Amino acid sequence: MSTENTNNVLLIFTRNPELGKVKTRLAKGVGQENALTIYKQLVQHTHDVVVQNKCTKRVGYSVKVRENDLWETSLFEKFQQEGNDLGERMEHAFSEAFADDYKKVIIIGSDLYDLQPHHLEEAFDALTTHDTVIGPAKDGGYYLLGMKFLIPKVFEDKEWGSDSVLKQTLENLTSYTVQTLEELNDIDIAEDLHPYPEFTKYLVTN
Repeated sequence: MSTENTNNVLLIFTRNPELGKVKTRLAKGVGQENALTIYKQLVQHTHDVVVQNKCTKRVGYSVKVRENDLWETSLFEKFQQEGNDLGERMEHAFSEAFADDYKKVIIIGSDLYDLQPHHLEEAFDALTTHDTVIGPAKDGGYYLLGMKFLIPKVFEDKEWGSDSVLKQTLENLTSYTVQTLEELNDIDIAEDLHPYPEFTKYLVTN
């Protein structure tokens, strides 16, 4: 479409929605079936947000590329994540995007309920004047990372999923210009559901 910015690409990492394989920490508090239901709602929210952004969109699947799912092939390019850990998989996806001559590359997960279209717009805008952009999560990680060129050390030597990821990443970026976005809430454990009335019903356990 002529309205799309062909220099921008949004990478969306998603897990295949399978019982017992998504939101395992959340499942400890709400059960595996509820965790899967919640995850599907989070992914749908992400889909509905990102389709509003006029850029190339690539969905990276954790296990297997799915053709007939909510990520329409008319709107999303699809690929299989490659690498032994999250860092390697992200670095590979960024490398591919830069190799394809995109100038602004941003990555997000697919399960952030607080994400809104303006966060993506702000992130791409930030890369006009900054080397990198990052969206901090309240759990000590980040929900968004963007770059204008590859910075490999950002993806190395991290304990992914820990509360030190954001701090370590910012330390890696001290030589670069960084724009920080609004801090958002990541849903990883049952307590993270409390701000959302539509999810609190899953906290009722027998």
